[in-house]
Amino acid sequence: MIRSIRLDAVLVQAVIAGALSFAHLHDLAAAAGQDGWKAWAYPVSVDLLLVAAWRRLRILRAQGEPARAAWTWFAVALTASLGANVATAGLLDLNDVPDWLRILVAGWPALAFLGGTLLVHAPTAPAAADAEPVEPLPVVEPLTVPAEPAPAPEPDAVKPSEPVPALPAAPPPVDVPPALVDHARKLADAHRATTGTPIDAATLRDRLGLPGPMADQLAAHLA
Repeated sequence: MIRSIRLDAVLVQAVIAGALSFAHLHDLAAAAGQDGWKAWAYPVSVDLLLVAAWRRLRILRAQGEPARAAWTWFAVALTASLGANVATAGLLDLNDVPDWLRILVAGWPALAFLGGTLLVHAPTAPAAADAEPVEPLPVVEPLTVPAEPAPAPEPDAVKPSEPVPALPAAPPPVDVPPALVDHARKLADAHRATTGTPIDAATLRDRLGLPGPMADQLAAHLA
């Protein structure tokens, strides 16, 4: 079964426009001194740079990156193509091409080679569809360690009963003669008059030569 061929108006228009632009570039290159196969190579060089710049523009715009360099080379190729079309429309005498145009045509191969190299070898980030999917890391929940119960307070150790020290036995009461009390009172009055302080049991013991318990009883009588 033979498929029917459908002609696209846009495709036909593109072929016609490309052929005319190709012819204008060839005529201009030939008029500028580039004869033979070189005149046919100039249109190919200009159109290839234009296509490469446009492709680079689409890639950079899809990635959201700046495309200033691609726009620059696209404008250079478009200027070369449009300039050749305008120059061959009768505004320029192709039999007497000016020197500056000859210089531009002669320097075009180096300029086109530089632009094509920069466009092709510029680093490009991988597209989102081509990038390998990155598996998300598993979410690790923090471990909860149960709090240990506080140890129960230990009962106070039962301390062994310690023996309570016995209080010293009170000295037996000593009978003090009244005469000794009167004599001791006179000594106490003299001592107070001399020193200004009441007499104590130690002083009575020393003065009267009494034993300690009796001196204490005597001092208690004088208090």
